[in-house]
Amino acid sequence: MGVLDGRTALVTGAGRGIGAAIAEGLAAEGAIVMVSDAGVAVDGSGHDTGPAETVATAINERGGKAFPDCTDITDFAACADLINRAASTLGGFDIMVNAAGILRDGMVFKMPEQDWDSVIAVHLKGTFNLTRHASAWWRENRGGQYRLINFTSMSGLQGAPSQPNYAAAKMGIVGLTFSCANALKGYGVRSNAIAPIAGTRMTQGIKGGGSMDYSAANQRLSPANVVPPVVYLASEQSDWLNRRVIFAGNGRISLMSNPVVEREIVSSSGTWDIPTAFAEIETSFKEAVLYPNIFDKPSAS
Repeated sequence: MGVLDGRTALVTGAGRGIGAAIAEGLAAEGAIVMVSDAGVAVDGSGHDTGPAETVATAINERGGKAFPDCTDITDFAACADLINRAASTLGGFDIMVNAAGILRDGMVFKMPEQDWDSVIAVHLKGTFNLTRHASAWWRENRGGQYRLINFTSMSGLQGAPSQPNYAAAKMGIVGLTFSCANALKGYGVRSNAIAPIAGTRMTQGIKGGGSMDYSAANQRLSPANVVPPVVYLASEQSDWLNRRVIFAGNGRISLMSNPVVEREIVSSSGTWDIPTAFAEIETSFKEAVLYPNIFDKPSAS
């Protein structure tokens, strides 16, 4: 008996890395899984049916039930077909996991337009494409315990300097996740995001003094360590959890804070003149920005 017995899931980016670990983890807990992966290189080039077929075969050989798929998630119409085919093949459609992604890194002042467009197309548009069609299916088949699980990144939440395209897409996914949480809760959908850390093809280029050890030898950064909170979000037990970001990996599962007002200045008249606004902003905001840790603030002496 698994915690996901009888539930059905579509996982994108499931041919390798974190996506593959998630597909295998969901299947191990009893879910019937559509393993979707176009088999592209890290930069999005090429196409290979092998990765999705390999993961689906491995799941089936272990006694689970999985089906491979190689849909291009940047294609809006193809994603509509995928959702309908998944619902038909799996016998329902409970869980959508958007984990597919590519990388084309570079500093913003040197980034070619195509590198921006390609990363946005896979991460942000791809997540929208599948979410759009999945949500329509859920709306037409209301009454279930449906789960939308999107993948963001600390690169977006913290602003990785050499990943402006990736960071922008990942923060866009957070906004989409929150919007869906508010829009779809009446149809039985719970919408949350995962911010993972793990050693995969996409982290192989990260090296240098003081950097995290992303090698396969570091078991703390195994993709398998991202799986438990995803399984929880996919389960019916997570019905209480909506519109949040969960960090996962390196031995940690963390509930990230949603944006909140940290400090505020209010005009009694409802309007501001420039000198007063300047003075109040510096008085109220500057210390919080420069010294977020009170112990970092220089002493008066």
